[in-house]
Amino acid sequence: MSAAKPLWTTFLRFLAPLILSNALQSLFGTVSNVFLGQMLGVDALAAVSAFFPVMFFLFAFVMGLSTGATVLIGQAFGAGDHGRIKIIVGTTLAVGLLLSTSVALIGGLFSRQLMIALATPADILDEASAYARIMLLTMPLGFVFLLMTAMIRGIGDTMTPLLALALSAAIGLILTPLLIRGCFGLPAAGITGPAWAAAISNTLTLIMLAVYLLRGKHALAPDAALLRHLQLNGAVLGKILGIGLPSAIGMVVMAIAELVLLGLVNGFGSNATAAYGAVNQVMGYTQFTAMSISIAVSILGAQAIGGGDRARLDGIVRTGLAFNLVLTGGLVALIYLAPRAVLGLFITDGAVLDLAKGLLYIALWSSVPFGLATVFSGAMRAAGVAFTPMLLSIFAIVAIELPAAVILSRAIGFEGIWAAYPIVFCAMFVLQMGYYLLVWRKQAIRRLI
Repeated sequence: MSAAKPLWTTFLRFLAPLILSNALQSLFGTVSNVFLGQMLGVDALAAVSAFFPVMFFLFAFVMGLSTGATVLIGQAFGAGDHGRIKIIVGTTLAVGLLLSTSVALIGGLFSRQLMIALATPADILDEASAYARIMLLTMPLGFVFLLMTAMIRGIGDTMTPLLALALSAAIGLILTPLLIRGCFGLPAAGITGPAWAAAISNTLTLIMLAVYLLRGKHALAPDAALLRHLQLNGAVLGKILGIGLPSAIGMVVMAIAELVLLGLVNGFGSNATAAYGAVNQVMGYTQFTAMSISIAVSILGAQAIGGGDRARLDGIVRTGLAFNLVLTGGLVALIYLAPRAVLGLFITDGAVLDLAKGLLYIALWSSVPFGLATVFSGAMRAAGVAFTPMLLSIFAIVAIELPAAVILSRAIGFEGIWAAYPIVFCAMFVLQMGYYLLVWRKQAIRRLI
């Protein structure tokens, strides 16, 4: 009993800023879509929504990279080996910059062809391509910002990322409407306004974050020692990729599945695409809550493994499951109480609003089993075991979600696509829990660094 109280307290103290951070991270996109929907109409919202799976696909790589880095940082911090932390950070940033620069150059040149390949409806193709081009060209800023805020959490610091994300969101919220319409001498950027606002806010926030970390002599401050390690350390990179690559591949497969589903959605017209975007925005909040809990389990679990405390790891898993039921489930229940009010933030067209409401009823509750599944995979990832959880997720997506979406869309129409979400998330929960309890929990655990 005495050990449970500080664990709950530690978990909550870590989790609360993390949830707020992820909420702020999605807030900018959400409010940008509100501005677009209210100021430019449904077609603008549909154009931005068409790019959503592409952005998810690209950021899957950086999220996988940050996952591997934070696990290693957490284990090194838990073991008291602080000298290894800057080596891990420098290697991670070097890989992230190399990858994101390549994405910017290639994606910026072929943004229109990419949107055509996604079967973007002709009436929104020009706007979708313009938005995609700016988002892709400024991708390195977003990559570095995400990597830094994620890695800072590896040492148990969730307040600094929260402050950085709050500043970034505030700058973005001020700039977005000004850039959309044009104000104070600024030219009207239209649909590309939110993309430019994100780039500017990321730039300013990164500069201020660097100053803040240096002044506070933070473990991840971009000082001379970190700059010396801004290179590819083969041994460390191998360990980062050993954890991060399976995580990235799992996210990429999920993104590819989203592209397939978007192709099915686009076949029902631009109203369906707009409804898809609005529902994804709402589900993003419930899933971000679930993913925040998974991240907390992974980082706190990595620190426990670094310190050689297996019993604490088991307690962290139980705590994560409980928080998922209460927080993710509670948020789902609140949204179900007023779905039209929530969706009305993004949609002004009555027909699209009615369509989105029906889809929300079908899919939203599945965020709870999704969250429970990620607790088990997060715990295994904390020990560096990411390959098998990835295979289980890929199996669920390829063998269950996509066939279900295709079959049900033909049988019952547009709603059938969304029925695939609860089906696949429940399957993931059963698969991850089964492997964790029956196989992984019986194995020996050792730290990687």
